[in-house]
Amino acid sequence: MVTKINEACDLVIFGAKGDLTRRKLLPALYQLEKNNQLHENTRIIGVGRANWNKFFFHSIVKESLSVFMKDKINNFYLKKLCTRLFFCNLDVNHIENFIKLKNILNQKNNIIISYFAVPPSIFGAICRGLGAIQLNTPPTRIVIEKPLGTCFKTSQEINNQVSKYFKEYQIFRIDHYLGKETILNLLTLRFANTLFFNNWDNKIIDHVQITIAEKVGIEGRWGYFDQSGQIRDMVQNHLLQILSIVAMSPPKNLNTNSIRKEKIKILRALRHINPINFNKNIILGQYSSGQLNGISVPSYINEDNANNNSNTETFVAMKVNIDNHRWSGVPFYLRTGKRLPIKCSEIVISFKKPIMNLFNDNNKRLSSNKLIITLQPNEGITLQILNKVPSLNSEHILNNIDLNFKYSDTLDKNSLSDAYERLLLESMKGIQTLFVSREEVEESWKWIDTIIHTWDKKQKSPKLYTAGTWGPHESKKIIQQDGRIWHNINY
Repeated sequence: MVTKINEACDLVIFGAKGDLTRRKLLPALYQLEKNNQLHENTRIIGVGRANWNKFFFHSIVKESLSVFMKDKINNFYLKKLCTRLFFCNLDVNHIENFIKLKNILNQKNNIIISYFAVPPSIFGAICRGLGAIQLNTPPTRIVIEKPLGTCFKTSQEINNQVSKYFKEYQIFRIDHYLGKETILNLLTLRFANTLFFNNWDNKIIDHVQITIAEKVGIEGRWGYFDQSGQIRDMVQNHLLQILSIVAMSPPKNLNTNSIRKEKIKILRALRHINPINFNKNIILGQYSSGQLNGISVPSYINEDNANNNSNTETFVAMKVNIDNHRWSGVPFYLRTGKRLPIKCSEIVISFKKPIMNLFNDNNKRLSSNKLIITLQPNEGITLQILNKVPSLNSEHILNNIDLNFKYSDTLDKNSLSDAYERLLLESMKGIQTLFVSREEVEESWKWIDTIIHTWDKKQKSPKLYTAGTWGPHESKKIIQQDGRIWHNINY
């Protein structure tokens, strides 16, 4: 159900004490307050096992904003935000405690949105509690965070627990990459511009590269990450979501169901990586000790609380094929890892070279035109083309030039919203377009499961790479075996 923009909501945050709330949700809510995007009667109710009152919760919010907000806090908007805050001391494993939450949610005109900023193992208990006090009937909604399981079977179990109490149109599954402005702009870039609309297929495009690089290591999450690994943590959601948007065919319209339908077609068309083609199509790595920005960092197995015998991958590079008419013969190269030289996310579309080289006398090999879409840092779009070097010489000497669009060059720095701001606001409006459907989650897990099962059977160790480098040397072979190279990222 889509609501009006200015409709009042009660946003209930389960996991109000947690890292996600402090780092992402509270700063996003402050910015929405500052930009006058919250209805005057909207309230925010933190839920957690803590003997806090609303005033102590206020102090936690202030402290969190002071740490995680880049800009100086405006006291006027901070006070306004704090007037919305309430806290409920609640153990979700005791269903009888939920009556305390119901007593706070006593404004019948407010739409109730429950945000599950907690591990999925708790989702079922929360849903049971909300159902027990009739806080699961429409137009109530829930927002749930990844990871949704560790395989197809466990994702089904989680979704079944949730769907027992909530209809699919009430469930908003977050992948925060879908809230990034540059990802949203992909739809405009592809479907509003003739230049790309008519040239987005295997006739014109040679290959696609998608990179999500992280400088950080495990950041105290070793126990979680070691059970997950980079394939489950990054490929299953972020990379496959980006790939599906880049590759999907034009939807009938911009409605949620139309866009999801086209994305699901892509996920179903992914060629499986199996024991026969595994070695040619994927490389897994794990970082060893090294240096980043002149600072020594430990290896993955020497991080705090680490298991020294762990074979969990911290890096993945893979070649992905989409078996449909639009993309047959066009490889998609994906890579993601921790402890890489820089933090960045970008999509590189490499176009095919001209069939005939008119400039062969002085330019034996022409470079490919490239469309580079930067998601972070410095969001923007670069079109790389060939240009004649200015000269009185009659010879045509060509070089690459960049036609650049950077959001930071044309917009005020405050006009580019954070992904969580947009996703929170969309959940309040009841618009699911930027959220992931159950079918998308399960289709991506089916594809990922084949990779993980094959890797487990091989019982091999991931290739080591030095922290601060671009992954194991073998990752270059994934793309070089096809006569291509990774795009040089340099920020």
